[in-house]
Amino acid sequence: MRSDWTALPESVTATIAERVGGTFDVAPASSGDHAEIASTVTGPAGRIFVKAASGELSVRSLRYELAVTRAIDRHPPAVLWHFESDGWLVVGTEHLAGPHPDLSPGSTDLNLLLATLTALQKTPAPGETWFTPAARLGFAHPAMDGETLIHSDLNPANLIVTPLGLRIVDWAWATKAAAWVELALLVPWLIGSGHTAEQAEQWLTQLPAWTATDRQVLDDFASKNATKWAAKSRQKTERWVRDLAMWTGEWADHRTDGHQSSREPKRGGTLS
Repeated sequence: MRSDWTALPESVTATIAERVGGTFDVAPASSGDHAEIASTVTGPAGRIFVKAASGELSVRSLRYELAVTRAIDRHPPAVLWHFESDGWLVVGTEHLAGPHPDLSPGSTDLNLLLATLTALQKTPAPGETWFTPAARLGFAHPAMDGETLIHSDLNPANLIVTPLGLRIVDWAWATKAAAWVELALLVPWLIGSGHTAEQAEQWLTQLPAWTATDRQVLDDFASKNATKWAAKSRQKTERWVRDLAMWTGEWADHRTDGHQSSREPKRGGTLS
């Protein structure tokens, strides 16, 4: 749950002022809810992005995200400073300016996404402190386990187009998993951006982790993910939850329909 900037103690805002060089202006972020405070702060030293948390769960989440951004080069916003004061954890990061990418079929931004995914697929997850696939997603399959640190929520709102390429924000759900899990989680967002399920899968064939994954493993993932979001959509009214339920369901239906079609005899033939 987001809080207003005025919730911060004076000691915290004074320390932020020291870090940004003096008096500053604040513009709250329009999306995301992992930190109680998430705002663009503009001071004499320029713009930075500030997240702050005081509740037990939100502090744990922000501390986790801080560890992730230190473990991964280039893609997350760089951590400039952080401190703890009066029960608050405060993190200042590089401010990333730019539009969210257009991931619709034929968009040139898909080339940026492909380059970013290619690099991310080779990012190892050091140590054992990360979410497991089961803890992150609520379902499991042995093939989901792996050694790659995946973002696990590459929806367009978490992607920013910059002059140096595509950057990724909000790493609070980073997970140690098989590389293909990132791609499977991307399918619904591609569908939501205008791709058919078939087009989304075809686009992902450019990545070796996708083509190397067993068809039945992808079937299992698509089915379980659709079941999860269908259940969530019956419990929650947010538009994005209903959208994900629809898109994950569309992908699961595509995989089921495709396999049924492959088992049907060609006209004039018989099943063997």
